[in-house]
Amino acid sequence: MIFEYLLKIINFIDNHLKNFFFVFMKQIPNIITLANLFCGCIAAVYAVEANFLYASSFVLLGIFFDFFDGLAARVLNVAGPFGKQLDSLADVVTSGVVPGIIMFQLIHINLNRNTNSLVYNEETHLDVGLIGLLLALAAAYRLAKFNIDERQTKSFIGLPTPAMSMFVISLPLIQQYSDIEFAKYLIANNYFLISLTWVLCYLMNAEIPLFSLKFEEFSFSENYIKYLFLLMSIALIWFIPFLSIPVIIILYVVLSLIKKPKFFKEE
Repeated sequence: MIFEYLLKIINFIDNHLKNFFFVFMKQIPNIITLANLFCGCIAAVYAVEANFLYASSFVLLGIFFDFFDGLAARVLNVAGPFGKQLDSLADVVTSGVVPGIIMFQLIHINLNRNTNSLVYNEETHLDVGLIGLLLALAAAYRLAKFNIDERQTKSFIGLPTPAMSMFVISLPLIQQYSDIEFAKYLIANNYFLISLTWVLCYLMNAEIPLFSLKFEEFSFSENYIKYLFLLMSIALIWFIPFLSIPVIIILYVVLSLIKKPKFFKEE
């Protein structure tokens, strides 16, 4: 009698442990996505304080988590619509709101320094730095389209938000750590930053097919553009560490335009 009672307890615990393990494994990708969102929230705090080094570091960490949540979902075979929506919500913060705040801060800093003719007008209370926040709106719109666009399974249409985010967070780092005076001069010019904001907003939502770095197979003939891009990126990182980030993203767009992804389906 006691033995049967103990056996029931053991079976009860075993079944609950199995259920807990199954639920936990199913939630691992979502936990990684929430880690991305958490990094984005921390980055936003540092961006508001104009601590660009810490803000950029947490954005990069968030993008790292963003890459691995989808991979974890595929490996664990738990990919689903909930994870896809949660991923985009996290990206809105990490790769939308944060770069928008950083662009706002850069423009605002230039206004205070009077480094060009766009000077803050106290009488009209017009702060052109708010234009930088358009990046957050364009990123949110791009992510909403991505979630319902069935064409973007193996390639991208428009610049991915993490690429835009990396471009923007590199700007204050270039200004602070790079020795290339021309690049620093451009970043100190609000006409350039505002024009860049509009260009990035357009690229994120334009019908431009861009290749993905995911490899279905590794033959050189089928993936030579990807191999070329990776090799050139490594060389750029080696020779121009901080400036390499925007150059790599420009190179990514140019190479995609040269060789249109063959699996991109026209409407």
